[in-house]
Amino acid sequence: MSMKAIVKSVISGDSLVLRGRPGPQGQPPKERILHLADIGAPRMGSSTREDEPWAFESREFLRALAVGKEITFVSTHSLPPNDEIPRDFGTAEIGGHDVASELLKNGWAKAKELKRDPTDEDTRKRELENEAKAAGKGQWNPHGPQARAVNHTMPTDSLGFLSEWKEKTIDAIVEQVREGTSLRVRLLMPDGEHQLVNVLLAGVRSPKVASKPGEVSEQWGEEAKFFTESRLLQRAVRVQILSLPTSTGTPFQTGANGAPAPATASNFIGIVLHPAGNVAEHLVAAGLARVVDWHAGMLASSGGMERLRAAEKAAKEKHACLYASSPAPTAAKSNGTVNGQSRAFEGTVSRVWSGDQISVVEKESGKERRLQLSSTRGPKLADSKQAAYAQEAREFLRKKLIGKSVRVTIDFVRPREGEYEERECATIRYGNQNVNVAEQLVEKGLASVVRHKRDDEDRSSDYDKLMGAEQLAITETRGIYSGKDLPAPKQPLNISESHNRANQYLNGFKRLGRIPAVVEYVAAGSRFKIFLPKDNQTLTLVLGGIRAPRTARNTSEKSEPYGVESYEYASRKYMQRDVEFEVDSLDKSGGFIGSLYLNKTENAAVALVREGLATVHSFSADGLSWARHLYDAEAEAKAAHRNIWKDYDESAEVEPEVQEDANGPLKSEYLDVIVSDIRAKNDFTFSVQILNTEGIASLEKLMRDFSLYHRSAPASPAGFIPKGGDLVSAKFSDGSWYRAKVRRASPVKREAEVTFIDYGNQDTVSFSNIRPLDPRFRSLPGQAHDARLSFIKLVGPDSDYHAEAIDRFTSLCEGRKLIANVDHREGPLLHLRLIDPNDPASADPHSYACINADLLRDGVATIDKKGCRYIQSYPELVKKLRGSILEAKKYRAGMFEFGDVEEDD
Repeated sequence: MSMKAIVKSVISGDSLVLRGRPGPQGQPPKERILHLADIGAPRMGSSTREDEPWAFESREFLRALAVGKEITFVSTHSLPPNDEIPRDFGTAEIGGHDVASELLKNGWAKAKELKRDPTDEDTRKRELENEAKAAGKGQWNPHGPQARAVNHTMPTDSLGFLSEWKEKTIDAIVEQVREGTSLRVRLLMPDGEHQLVNVLLAGVRSPKVASKPGEVSEQWGEEAKFFTESRLLQRAVRVQILSLPTSTGTPFQTGANGAPAPATASNFIGIVLHPAGNVAEHLVAAGLARVVDWHAGMLASSGGMERLRAAEKAAKEKHACLYASSPAPTAAKSNGTVNGQSRAFEGTVSRVWSGDQISVVEKESGKERRLQLSSTRGPKLADSKQAAYAQEAREFLRKKLIGKSVRVTIDFVRPREGEYEERECATIRYGNQNVNVAEQLVEKGLASVVRHKRDDEDRSSDYDKLMGAEQLAITETRGIYSGKDLPAPKQPLNISESHNRANQYLNGFKRLGRIPAVVEYVAAGSRFKIFLPKDNQTLTLVLGGIRAPRTARNTSEKSEPYGVESYEYASRKYMQRDVEFEVDSLDKSGGFIGSLYLNKTENAAVALVREGLATVHSFSADGLSWARHLYDAEAEAKAAHRNIWKDYDESAEVEPEVQEDANGPLKSEYLDVIVSDIRAKNDFTFSVQILNTEGIASLEKLMRDFSLYHRSAPASPAGFIPKGGDLVSAKFSDGSWYRAKVRRASPVKREAEVTFIDYGNQDTVSFSNIRPLDPRFRSLPGQAHDARLSFIKLVGPDSDYHAEAIDRFTSLCEGRKLIANVDHREGPLLHLRLIDPNDPASADPHSYACINADLLRDGVATIDKKGCRYIQSYPELVKKLRGSILEAKKYRAGMFEFGDVEEDD
């Protein structure tokens, strides 16, 4: 009686393993072995014996013909079972073709010598054999079989084999399926050798299958094995070897990282690719394997882990097999709220606490939230072995994030546990590329990835990428995986510890001018702890010229009004920022009094006063070169009734009336001038020389004598060091000597910043090009006068039209003889209306034609109401200026190119 089955595998060219159909739940079917009657084929070898000649080719012919296909067979007689598997001799057909005949016809089997009388069928088979022999087919090939080495054991030098073939694709045949995710494959090496290896499928693990008598397979283990067997056993596949199953690297381990791999490993971890896809993904989707987190490092970069996660999600949604009791995947965590607050938001990083914790000020609400980087663990500063890496990780985050805009997604909330408070754990991205800063941190070896429990959904949304980054750090032995035992960082020296210690540094700081530093801590609105990285020193800096409200230092004290607001503003704006500071003097406790600058131009004292969170301290402010900015900022805060000035009553003050008189119109004073220098940085100013005066005539004579003097002038006296405020002779970049005044000098760099008093330009000159000014050249006052434009200001450095504005002013004014009217005097600073004498319209004084109006008409300047408080005293002129702005808007000139975008005054 004929029976039907599926060919599971081929033992040799004359023996097949058959199986039935699987059960309704995918249960493995029963098996039996069929030996083809009356023919013989060469036997395959093993670890104890070699292949018989043509054995592999004979088996390959039958494997390609039969595996996975339905077969019809007749058992002629049975043999004793082997391991409870029935064995039969018989005949078989596939697709109507007799299998034995196909083997004989192609020369891959031989007809046996029979002890019985031959039948017609026996005669036919003998004829097929003779035809194959005559044609030299199969094992009758006169050239003999191809010589090849077959290695049945794992490579002796497994690590060397991995290094040579890692991530390369090798053709292979699956020889055995041990478990759903454990295979034995025959690698068909390019040189013709066959190498048998054990491969664990990367990224997944199926339940175990019993391998010894008495053992019990884990639930779904047999189903997983059958799933893989039915698809891959004795199929042609492609294999990529990825790794050895050694333990992952351990942070802060001295020497070689991770457990050393044995010379001969028992398994490789790899990918097995069938033409229908990666079986690992199909196993997970069927619920017959779980995803292995620590393999993410091997698969994340190729997208393999992402596909496995998608398969896992599908299996959970269907509650398939291993995931029968798993909860369905939750909705996207990027939506909704957590603890009543936004789960996804944008904000600004205000503080870096450690290598894995930061604070972010939410953009919409202004609330500060302290966040832990999800699934990330930074080095601990308290541990001497980790301290150096902890400081490096914190500094990395500070440089990347402080003050920057970030996008935050709360992944989960870690509940309060023991001494640890409840903490929001988040994925934080920044920049145009939406970079995950935790991934960068881990990749540099400055943090490790937390291992979560299986099915723990409280993890980073980029967990697999973090694992990939960690694998890269381990491979490249970076940071905490380098095996280097770094000494703990030295404690910074506090030079503000006492007045006597601070006093030793005072003059040195004064000579250096602006010094780069980092704000380590904000003690109050105007009091900062400053860190000097280059010298590993800290100091206390108190902002000069202002007074900020005090904050309570303990629970028994009470903060002054707006003290807390002033402190919070300073903390959010300056905490941990890269800054520059200048020192003027010392207080009695060792604190340095001076100024603090953010982004080189923003004065912290002025910013606090402008926000109404500090007041001007007139006694100390009047001695500062930027006192005007303080008073202007305070006037602005008063006018806007900001914070401290919330209840300010302008009418109650008498002095503003006096100020209005001081800001009245001046009598017309026309001067012939030439613009000798333009200073575009900070507040735009320039220098002019007033022509047709005795001073200019005297300057021409002085410069002739000055030039002759310096042709034979003696060198600077030994030990000459110029100081701030000194009048000197200085060589300009054109090689000539001019009179100059020292603004500041650096004995360390042996150079000084000087202002050339007859022309107004500034330069940095080495001490070798500076000499004391001979007394005979001191009597004539400096001929350069500092000036600014009346009524208007050029667009600021933040504008796209700033460079155009400077170029336009330069082309109109630099080096040209102009007429100037002094509209206001601000100490030595002249507020000038510049007039081109070649402009026909300037002949009519009522036309108010001037370069100031031309700049407005070109769309590169605006009316300066704040800086020119006298503006209301010139109503007719202001009307002319406003008309110029209307023309600029009409013709879309300059900054009005794309519409009415006039700067906010």
